[in-house]
Amino acid sequence: MSERVFGWRVSACVAGLGLFLAWTGAGMSSARGEDWPQFRGVNSSGVATSSARLPVEFSFEHKMRWQAPLGDGVSCPIVSRGRVFATGMADELRKLAVMAFDAADGAPLWRREFEVGKLPRITPPNSHASSTPATDGERVFVYFSTLGLLALDARSGDHLWTAPVQQPAYLMDWGAASSPIVHDGKVIFCQDDDLAPTLYAFDAKTGQLAWKTERPDMLAGYAVPVICEANGQTDIVVSGSGKLKGYNPADGSERWTCNTLLRTMMTSPVVRDGIIYISCQSYGDEKRTLKFALLEWLDTNQDGALAKDEVPQEFHKRFAVSDKDGDGILKDAELDTAFQSPENMVGGGTTIQAVRGGGRGDVTSTHLLWNLKNTSPSNMVSPVVVGQQLFIVKRGGISSSFDITKGDTLWKMSRIGNLGDYYSSPIAGDGKIYVTGENGFITVLAQGEKLEVLARNDMGEPCVATPAIADGRLYIRTREKLFCISEQ
Repeated sequence: MSERVFGWRVSACVAGLGLFLAWTGAGMSSARGEDWPQFRGVNSSGVATSSARLPVEFSFEHKMRWQAPLGDGVSCPIVSRGRVFATGMADELRKLAVMAFDAADGAPLWRREFEVGKLPRITPPNSHASSTPATDGERVFVYFSTLGLLALDARSGDHLWTAPVQQPAYLMDWGAASSPIVHDGKVIFCQDDDLAPTLYAFDAKTGQLAWKTERPDMLAGYAVPVICEANGQTDIVVSGSGKLKGYNPADGSERWTCNTLLRTMMTSPVVRDGIIYISCQSYGDEKRTLKFALLEWLDTNQDGALAKDEVPQEFHKRFAVSDKDGDGILKDAELDTAFQSPENMVGGGTTIQAVRGGGRGDVTSTHLLWNLKNTSPSNMVSPVVVGQQLFIVKRGGISSSFDITKGDTLWKMSRIGNLGDYYSSPIAGDGKIYVTGENGFITVLAQGEKLEVLARNDMGEPCVATPAIADGRLYIRTREKLFCISEQ
């Protein structure tokens, strides 16, 4: 995820791990270590690309290699060419800080701060520093709701360009949390909000808009785009309300749609060998469209309708268009389609499914390989596919695992021994699956067909961000800090 050769030093490594590489800014070498360049690593898989040994038992003190303060945030750390990049709020939430550290020893490399202006409303546990950066090795790309998309030089931290992105609006004040990816010289960013859902592509070098594709039938969601190569074509795949869609990376045109998803999609797909795996829970059953959620969240006087002053100001123009009889109230049929596309009146439910990539047109009946509806996935946590298993976890520490070939159950709704909420997505490496709870405990499981808990580790602070893995190290972002954990 164009590459520039930086200086590196080669250092001896213990415990049979061979050699690792760390940037020093002197000397020349084309070799480099493992990268985790975006949300959940390479193509958002959540799986480490190396076989380096990873720790089982650790804490915020035990096997802690280094730590650094970040400021409030829930964005995830990323790793590239021996550097770790992270973001956090600074100066009492008046600035966004973007930081780079030496991946091996945590030495600060650079820090840049940006004035953010008036901040929009958000719902906890979200933070304004919520978007995970992405990098192509030369540049670091960071999104912030009031600033747009920023590009910084990965080596120096110099601000290269800013690309405007319409500030998102959410009917239920969830707040921004979408993250960019990099593909073939473009920064891809999906902004699915409740007002103007759009998929963007910007030139990574210049920040010029390459193309944008509106997604008017979508509702608010946070799925990160993934790349799928199948049937001789490469697609940008994005999940959203009711539909999994594949887009042409060259121009953003829609190639295919699989109409099997749910009303609200906050989880991201995973791609392996041309097959797209996704899991999601959207509250209620198939008849529970957005209207019912709006009445639950916004109908303050509980009269079964929405008055204009019960709706966020950003949506007043759409309110006026939907108020057909002009009585200042949205009710019945008016409310049905006021904020949800009449062409996509999908409801709630649960689903875990596999879809074959590389299609054209409507592939609902041709490319859906399996679909498990009577399961219990999370509405927030994305799955991890490692080996032959798909693993998921949800609130309460309830986990399930399925064989990816046909969706056969390996285990279902079994507790991993750590209660509480889960927002971080599981990651995997070295035969282990790491599951991070909001309470700050990370449960380590053995990869395989049976549930086996190896350890539970206390990081001392709440954790919402998904950790990163690179070169035998875990990079764990708590609410305020960044920890590097390793066996060394």
